[in-house]
Amino acid sequence: MAGRLTKAIRLAPMSLDATSRTVGHLPVIIEPGHSWVALDLRALWSYRELLYFLTVRDIKLRYRQTLLGFAWAILQPLSAMLVFSLFLGRVAGVTTSGVPYPLFAFAGLVPWMFFSNAITSASNSLITSSNLITKVYFPRVIIPAAAVLAGLVDFAVAFLVLLLLLAYYHVALAASALLVPLLLGVLLLLAFGVGTWMAGLNVKYRDIRYALPFVVQIWMFASPIVYPTTLVPERWQWVLRLNPITGIVGAFRVSLLGGDVDWPTLALAAGLTVAIVLYALSVFAKMEEGFADVI
Repeated sequence: MAGRLTKAIRLAPMSLDATSRTVGHLPVIIEPGHSWVALDLRALWSYRELLYFLTVRDIKLRYRQTLLGFAWAILQPLSAMLVFSLFLGRVAGVTTSGVPYPLFAFAGLVPWMFFSNAITSASNSLITSSNLITKVYFPRVIIPAAAVLAGLVDFAVAFLVLLLLLAYYHVALAASALLVPLLLGVLLLLAFGVGTWMAGLNVKYRDIRYALPFVVQIWMFASPIVYPTTLVPERWQWVLRLNPITGIVGAFRVSLLGGDVDWPTLALAAGLTVAIVLYALSVFAKMEEGFADVI
């Protein structure tokens, strides 16, 4: 194991967050370096098998002892689509530029459900993996990353249902549908950034697990998931664009349903995503050393 670790040897009381052994009568602590190398790609690559096994573990745990299994990946966005179709599509009469409202809503709910479930799972991932964290050193960022990657299974199942809805409403896929993998990659990075940030904070402040669901609900209604951006007054459009979900979900929807991609808003969303990921990793790196002591 020592060959895979960044060695920093010091003489001090032993920490649970480091691999330790005794040389003579003195404890030697082997722990990760303290520089801001949160993106140590070589270290992460060396632990790629652990990332894979943790992802598979999270997928199995998600559906263990459930009656419906993967059907939950369909029921969540489908039931939300039915509710919003009734109250916004029929009662409120929200217009969606000729696109059937159920299809419009479902095309926004599929990426949003992946994002919201991913950050919620990632935020609790360190707490649920406390036994692993206190026993051996590895890059802790792998744990929230695995929680985010596990959500791709749900996304794939829900996306297949979205394709069936497209066929039902006789909407043909255009060449712009090739953007979906790119948009999913940006959404994956955003979920990883927010989830990793929340995971680190949740170790120190356990209020996060209670506050985050409310924040996610507010975030959803502050984003054009079930309503078009045209409902927001022009003078507030710039505020809407500062929400990275706006550009990602908007581009995801038009790439499948047709229309022009708002490239400036999508570029801003990508830039904000990179900034969020870098900030989250820097915060996570500062808190990582004390995880095993407080978890």
